[in-house]
Amino acid sequence: MMALEANPSPSPTGSSTAGSESATASHWLAEITQYLDPTHFWGAVGLGVAFLLAGMILSWIIRRTIRIVIEHDPGERIDRMTISFLQHLGTFFMWIVLALIFSHIVPSLNKLTTSLLAGVSIVSVVVGFAAQSTLGNLVSGISLVIYKPFRRGDRLQLNTPTGLETGIVEELSLGYTVLRTFDNRRIVLSNGTIANQVMINLTSVEARVMISPTISIGYDSDIDKARALALELANAHPDVVEVVGCPVVNLGASSVDMSLRAWCADAATAAGAEHDLLEQVKKRFDEAGIEIPYAYQNVVISGAAGEEETPPSAPNHR
Repeated sequence: MMALEANPSPSPTGSSTAGSESATASHWLAEITQYLDPTHFWGAVGLGVAFLLAGMILSWIIRRTIRIVIEHDPGERIDRMTISFLQHLGTFFMWIVLALIFSHIVPSLNKLTTSLLAGVSIVSVVVGFAAQSTLGNLVSGISLVIYKPFRRGDRLQLNTPTGLETGIVEELSLGYTVLRTFDNRRIVLSNGTIANQVMINLTSVEARVMISPTISIGYDSDIDKARALALELANAHPDVVEVVGCPVVNLGASSVDMSLRAWCADAATAAGAEHDLLEQVKKRFDEAGIEIPYAYQNVVISGAAGEEETPPSAPNHR
């Protein structure tokens, strides 16, 4: 007689364990969703905190990505000013998108947004007038990034309330452009202002800059000797790359004016080289007996100086 082998029945232990784990996970998920339920006040607050943390994490990711891109571009093939502006712009739009998503998820804010959109024509007019300057600066900043009249690190010369200023472009944000002067001051201009005024870019095409200090000598001085001394000093200066010449440019009322023209490596060294050359020319001309004229006046007094006037004699009455 053959014995039939009985199939063992499945053990209820494994299925009960899996079921308990699934129930635990469902319980925790229900607890978490309860704390983030947008239909309740505290759930909306918790959801807002979650969106805030998500925005901060995304902002950190954007900054970190930009930093990695800059580190892997030592040759500066990517414009630093453009990438900084795009970072600010991307962060700005990211927060707007997160705010719109949050207002759409929370029912109370969704109803409020719908009611506000009913009067969108009035709101748009009010917001348009209130943010006209801000939006104008934003659009001007975008145009500066697209057309690139200057880059970060360029030296600009422009008119400010304090007069003609020269500064290095340090930052281009969504609303303002910051320039740093040689004495470490910061010139802050709105993007709309700098986009609509005439500026001189001293470093956009070629880095080297020409200096042309004016040197005046008297009419009795030797022009050739003065020119030779000025050219000798310019050729010996360490910051001068190339000397062009020293022609006579003006015959003034009391002086002969010459222009010493020389190229310097960049605008940063040009100002110092010009000041040094003026001082050296003055000292060398004094040693050589070449007169540097200055304005003076001759006062001529007519009549005998110090002569006392004799009073008229009194009539003799008898």
